[in-house]
Amino acid sequence: MQRIRYVLIVLWMLMCPVISAEAQVSIGIGSPNVSIGINLPLFPELVPVPGYPVYYAPRVNANYFFYDGMYWVYQNDTWYASTWYNGPWGVVPPEVVPLFLLRVPVRYYPQPPVYFREWQSNAPPRWGQHWGHGWEQQRRGWDRWNRNSAPARAPLPVYQRQYSGDRYPRVEQQHTLRSQSYRYQPREKAVQQHFKQQVGQKSPAPAPVPILVKPPVQKAPAVVQKVPVPVPVHKVPPPVHKVPPPVHKVPPPVQKAPAAVQKAPAAVQKAQAPKVPAPAQ
Repeated sequence: MQRIRYVLIVLWMLMCPVISAEAQVSIGIGSPNVSIGINLPLFPELVPVPGYPVYYAPRVNANYFFYDGMYWVYQNDTWYASTWYNGPWGVVPPEVVPLFLLRVPVRYYPQPPVYFREWQSNAPPRWGQHWGHGWEQQRRGWDRWNRNSAPARAPLPVYQRQYSGDRYPRVEQQHTLRSQSYRYQPREKAVQQHFKQQVGQKSPAPAPVPILVKPPVQKAPAVVQKVPVPVPVHKVPPPVHKVPPPVHKVPPPVQKAPAAVQKAPAAVQKAQAPKVPAPAQ
């Protein structure tokens, strides 16, 4: 996490010129789905920090705060912000952490880092000593303010108490519920930019309405009901056994034979008849 923090700082300094702490800057909140190792099943108990417009959570095992309508966590040398008590969280670079969070005394950090132990408990952390001279020059005057003119605390978003456990809203629902139940708007410029950028990251485009398509299995019966295209079948005719017509053999003319026989005697008779001589003249 230490390396990630320094990478974020370098990237931010390359993108932005050196400007005063009160100037408008581009807030570099990271992905809103950062896991910071905190999981709150219920809305936490938030107690005011005396003399500051900030709440802290003494029973949460983390440096957990509420300021100007948003939740803030200091974990592993990195600040995070969210509009809902259990995230999702976005990374906040040290150069743009709200001033009144930086001013909260050390004693209100339930899980102070090791380097906090050498500092006075009733004074804010020595951020300039920890983050270096460049940060201190950029945030010059962060630890000086009129304590009699501190702004009022933002109202707690108690409507979120009803959303716990399994009822905790999804990311795309959080902004809608907040706009319906919590009218407070951030006042500090840095917080306003955090809020607008994080809400913009949390509001994805509406998902397209799914179109129900029947699976192919349901279409199969319709295919079965279709009349199949007839396939030409070449029927082979059964072999025809042609029976030759009966041959009626004509018997020999038995009856004519006797006629021939009868004629024969006539010829014989002619042959045998005596020749009669013609009469002499």
